[in-house]
Amino acid sequence: MQCAVDLGLSNMDVAVGNAADGQIARLLTVPGHPQAGVEEVTRALELGGYQPRDFEHICVTGGRHHLLPDAIEGVPVVKVNEIAAIGCGGAWLSRQAWPHLDAALIVSAGSGTAMVVARGGAFRHVTGSAVGGGTLLGLGRLLLGLGDPQTLDALAQRGNSSRVDLTLAEAIGSALDWLPADATAVNFGKAALPSAAFEPQDLAAALVTLVGQVIGVIAANAARAEGLHDIVVVGHLVDMASVRAVLQAVADLYRLRLHIPPNPGYATAIGALLHGVLC
Repeated sequence: MQCAVDLGLSNMDVAVGNAADGQIARLLTVPGHPQAGVEEVTRALELGGYQPRDFEHICVTGGRHHLLPDAIEGVPVVKVNEIAAIGCGGAWLSRQAWPHLDAALIVSAGSGTAMVVARGGAFRHVTGSAVGGGTLLGLGRLLLGLGDPQTLDALAQRGNSSRVDLTLAEAIGSALDWLPADATAVNFGKAALPSAAFEPQDLAAALVTLVGQVIGVIAANAARAEGLHDIVVVGHLVDMASVRAVLQAVADLYRLRLHIPPNPGYATAIGALLHGVLC
């Protein structure tokens, strides 16, 4: 049995299984740490009821994984490039749900966002954004005093972002080419007005719209540039239903197919576990 730990800034994700057979036995998440090291990896395993010696080897990726030693308590540590882990994990999850999906843009939406082309078993980083889940939670804390993704998600689903954003109809009086009149023209545009005052749920919806649209538009343009019609989004940011709705709206505008596989938050950990065997 092997395990893999993705040392994310917001979350540390653990995948346990048999890489040779492509079997995932268990997935778990513990709070992340910006400078995760041996102690944090050991703690993540212990919270799942494991010890390092329970495994043949421990795969690590993400964060500062390259600074970890070559063994933890005598168990070999395998350091997996994060781009390879994202591509492998995203492609593997996609194949479980959509077996005929041969090529796609894998969008890893975690604290920040990375975008990887997966085609023919090869993975290539093409672009990304510093805007991601960390941005959403950071601004949520500053503007609303909320740093909990579940609470922010629930609040956003009750809000209306157009009460905070300017639409094309409001900005120019009409639709623009293929963009409808109710498309966003300026995120948080109405916040610049002297009399601006908003309900918390509308601010939450506008925050989600801002983050989701930035990620979605960059992904759509990257997919088009690569000649791809399918976008697979993984990462814990899409645990939020409000974010998924914004990403779907962007994909629909660009006439691209959006896929969110089961267990999207564990894609990078799964990819680290399976890389070198199945990818």
